[in-house]
Amino acid sequence: MPKKHQKENLKAILLSLVIGVVLMGIKFFAYFISNSTAVLTDASESIVNVVAAAFACYSLYLAGLPKDENHPYGHGKIEFFSAGLEGILILVAGFLTFFPAVWGFFSNKEIQNLNESIGLIGLTIVINSTLGFYLVFKGKKSNSIILEADGKHLLIDSVSSLILLLGLFLIKITQINYIDSILGILLAAYIIRNGYQITRRSIAGLMDEIDETKLSKIIKILNKNRRKIWIDVHNFRVQQYGADVHIDCHITLPFYLTLEESHQEVCDFEEILNNNYENNVEIFIHSDPCLPKCCSYCEVIDCKFRKNDFEKKVEWNKKTLMNDHKHDLY
Repeated sequence: MPKKHQKENLKAILLSLVIGVVLMGIKFFAYFISNSTAVLTDASESIVNVVAAAFACYSLYLAGLPKDENHPYGHGKIEFFSAGLEGILILVAGFLTFFPAVWGFFSNKEIQNLNESIGLIGLTIVINSTLGFYLVFKGKKSNSIILEADGKHLLIDSVSSLILLLGLFLIKITQINYIDSILGILLAAYIIRNGYQITRRSIAGLMDEIDETKLSKIIKILNKNRRKIWIDVHNFRVQQYGADVHIDCHITLPFYLTLEESHQEVCDFEEILNNNYENNVEIFIHSDPCLPKCCSYCEVIDCKFRKNDFEKKVEWNKKTLMNDHKHDLY
């Protein structure tokens, strides 16, 4: 990740941490004056915001460290650990607040100071949603899963707070305290669901699951800049290390090229990806010589060594590129 992006991302996550502490204080104050289980549920999730933001600060610092002997691919994978921790903490918060909400049906406690609580929760919604959209924007711009996960978490928090706010209005109008417990259960279920989704994405990154969006962008770049002399690309694999992307692939070139000419084609292939993809790309390419069967889809029409007529251009897509052998029309 470029140093500029790293510094900007650290400033953004530090801002999230500071604001998270302030909002947590506001929400717990709203709980103490209202005695509302639903407000307690919302306030408890703010603890997750603070802890997650604190760990994200360290993770962003670590992810920005250069490669070393023990980490030849860099330290970017820590971003998936950070997002995973945030997801797990969200799950824990959801489960811990679910049971008090259920108990609220039996206690039927009175909700107090509704006007003040509504005002405080409304303030947190405005601040949280603004910060959440900002972090998601910064995360997508710099390809940082940490910022994006933290921003989405804050937006989730804003939605749950908005539901809470509507519920408090309903309690104020109807004077039915059971609505508070129903709200608490609904918010806990919503938090658990989103915690699962964030954790699932983190595990996918750690397990090098294919990111369809990134793969599609890379394939689009290759097709746009494809050269006839690049007869075949196969065994194409994409891995994400934080904001950076690592690619392994094989490229088939005419067998009669000199070693220097083949090397130049490989360098051009790397340069095209690096110049057209929004983040750093590290590429390891193995070059193969063409075989007689390649003639049927080789577009170097004037090749004097051609054994077979050209029949069909092979489309470069997920299926053809990720095969671990040379293309074959038959």
